[in-house]
Order: sequence, then C-alpha cells, then structure tokens
Amino acid sequence: MELARIQEALRERGIDGWLLCDFRNRDYLAYRVLGLDFEKLSSRRWYYYVPARGNPKKLVSAVEEHRLDALPGDARVYLSWKELHAGLKRLLGAKKRVAMQYSPLNNVPYVAMVDAGTVELVKRLGHKLVSSADLVQIFVALIDEAGYRTHKEAAAAMDRIRAEAFARIGEAIRTGNGATEYDIQQYIMRRFGEEGLVTDSPPMVGTNEHPADPHFDLTSANARPFADGDTVLIDLWAKRSVPGAIYYDITWCGYIGTPPPRYVEMFDVVRRGRDAAIEFVADRFAAGETCYGWEVDDACRSVVKKAGYGKFFRHRTGHSIGEETHGNGVNIDNLETKDERALMPGCCFSIEPGIYLPGEMGVRTEVDMFIRGDGAPEVTGEVQHELVKIA
Repeated sequence: MELARIQEALRERGIDGWLLCDFRNRDYLAYRVLGLDFEKLSSRRWYYYVPARGNPKKLVSAVEEHRLDALPGDARVYLSWKELHAGLKRLLGAKKRVAMQYSPLNNVPYVAMVDAGTVELVKRLGHKLVSSADLVQIFVALIDEAGYRTHKEAAAAMDRIRAEAFARIGEAIRTGNGATEYDIQQYIMRRFGEEGLVTDSPPMVGTNEHPADPHFDLTSANARPFADGDTVLIDLWAKRSVPGAIYYDITWCGYIGTPPPRYVEMFDVVRRGRDAAIEFVADRFAAGETCYGWEVDDACRSVVKKAGYGKFFRHRTGHSIGEETHGNGVNIDNLETKDERALMPGCCFSIEPGIYLPGEMGVRTEVDMFIRGDGAPEVTGEVQHELVKIA
C-alpha cells in the first residue's frame, strides 16, 4: 500500500479519508489498493480507514482479528453487530467527507462495490460520501513507463500480424484455397505465439453480417470461406507474455473487391468519429483542462449521430486498457454508463466507434490512446485511414 501517495491524493481532492471495507471478498479493488491477498477468504467484515492526515485505523472481527495485520495502523476488534456499529462510529469520528467504493446513481458501476446497507450506515453516522472512482484509478489502473513499453512492443508486433492476416485473406481469394474466418483467426493465434504474445480470448474475424453482432462468437462450425464482395472486420487484442504487460487492442476493416458506396460511407463516418474523439482529448490536455470519459464519448458519438447512424452505434466509444483487455480505469462512455472519471497521465484506453446494421454488415475502427507522464495524449499504434482493399 502506498500510504503517503494515498494521503496526498486525498488532500488534493479535499477528502478527509478513504474507507475501504469488504465482506467475503466482494471488493477486489480494495485488495489491490491495499496490497492484500485476494485469494485468502475473508469470512467476516473488515474496515480500513485511511485519513488524509495521520495514521490509518482498522476494524476487524474477533473471529479474524489478524486479517489486516499486514497493514499499518491500530486495530479495534468487534464481536457483535452492535460492537461493529459502535466501532465504525469511533473509527470515523466527527463528520467527514469520506471516499468509498460507491458511485452516485451508479454512474460508474465498475467501482460500486459497497452494498447499500453499508452506505446507509456510514451516512447515518453523519458522514458525506464521495466516490473513490478516481482514487481507485490512480492506485489500480494507471500504467507506468515499463507497462507503456510492453504496450508499444505488443503494438508493433500486432500491427504486423494484422497486416499479414489481411494479406492471407487476399491470398485465399487469389488461389481459391477455401480459407475461412476461423482459419484466419487461428492463423492470428499462431502468430501471437510466435511473437511471444498472449490473449484472454481469440480475435474476431468476421464477414458481412457476422460483425453486425459486435461480440459475434466465431467457431469452426459457423465460419465460412471468404468470397468476392465480402466486407471483412478483424478485431484483435493481446499483450506480451511477461509480468505486468499491457494489452494492445485494435480493429480494422476491409473489403474484397471494390467496396460499395454505402460501406465506404459507413467507414468514413466511424473514422471521422474516431478522429473527433482523438482531437477532443488532445485539445483538452493542450489547454490544461480536465477531460472526462463521458465527454469524449459525446465528441465521437455526435459525429455518428449527425451522419444518421446514431441508433446503429450500439456500444460505448472505448474502454480502459491494462493488464486485462478491459481495465479498471476510465471508460470512454456516456451511453452504457456516464463515466465521470477523469483521464489522467498513465491512462490507456481504446477509441472504437462502430456502426452495425443487423443482418447486413458491421464496421468499426479502433485505436488505443495513452496519456504520457507529461500530459500529452498519444495514439500508440498504426491508424487506419481507409478501407483495406483485399485482392
């Protein structure tokens, strides 16, 4: 646990303290912030209060009174629920602004780990609750220089593999070898292994109406061979096979033959939406202004809406990226949630607008962005500017 940094972050935000708590390993974020072993079962409730100034305090069950021994601070022990309530009152003291894993109106459900009853209890004790969403991001989701290097290394390898995959589709058309979507997926997986990359699930390779389902589940049974006139979407994500590596996640689109005007138009719309989001982030940081995830989604989505495709853009604009494909930081979202977290140095995230016409076709363009330590946003890999023309 980085006590000094946590307390500094609390003071910067005018928060009196951060109350972390858990019951039966519900809040994995608390364990990551505190450096506790999440695999070890906590069968009783525990509370850990980090004040903006001074020493932390613990409240633990008599049944598991040593559960927080690895952390600094004095411990109080409770046995009954009445002693728990009294102990929590003493732990927090006079009325304060207290951060918890809570989100007003559940706008950021990714950090809303505290149950409603605990929220009610702390409020009844006279305290004002604020969300710990940005605090969690700082201590769980931000990427250091070493992680950034692994992300860039993955990007270089995966951009090569992506180009190879499209070339292999072109070869299948020219030779008539009957290669299917599944064959290209498995080719990409083989190349991941050769390049020292790992992934949590295989890439998406889809033609025509298959990518109209943003999370289409490709199998050997439902795969089909490539043919002239097919739209093609490839979505791939992986990271280096080393500790602490950060994912790279991209989507590119192409067409076998001469693309029809409507498909070209759809790609142009999502490309302009993507670029509007990138520009919005760059402008905000250049001006030294706070940039929130929901605002970036709006900047992108407005382009798609104005082009008449708003109802076909059926997911958030982007997601946090970390050691997991979908990380614990701010998402680029004002659709599925209103992500009120701020982008900050160390954030890595995708920008991936899409248009999906059910039963017909889907198009998406996806890049990754990273906010460097100096506050400069960067697109971390190659950027698609026009459809890949296959064969």
